[in-house]
Amino acid sequence: MAITRYNTMRELSHPTVPRSFTSLLDDFFNDVVTSDTGRMFVPNIDVTEDDSHYHVQVALPGLKKDDIHVDLQDRRLTISGERQEEKEEKETKHHLTETRYGKFERSIMLPNNINQDKVDARFEDGILKLDIEKKEKQVNKQIKIK
Repeated sequence: MAITRYNTMRELSHPTVPRSFTSLLDDFFNDVVTSDTGRMFVPNIDVTEDDSHYHVQVALPGLKKDDIHVDLQDRRLTISGERQEEKEEKETKHHLTETRYGKFERSIMLPNNINQDKVDARFEDGILKLDIEKKEKQVNKQIKIK
């Protein structure tokens, strides 16, 4: 199973297309969603598989497990939550702020062979780890015609 994020630049990676144009388009498509404090927090997702499970890892640094919601409905896995910005009362000068805050929601479609009743979820060191069991393979059965 191959789950890949759509890359808008793949279609425009021809040598005749100027790099400045592709960079501009990439910035537009990747930064369309903004909030009051700049770009929103969009966690990265990795999906791997072995013979018996699909493994999903979501990078959620700075969150607590109570801040995260996981929903699996009709093969659609949705991870949502909110990263709160820490407000300091004293006046400080910010020289560089790259951390993203705000509500987030990521959804991916999983294959047909998942067992929705067998999902193990744990949160360790800012990484949400989900192990989703695969259904047993169904063997094709030859049917005799009478």
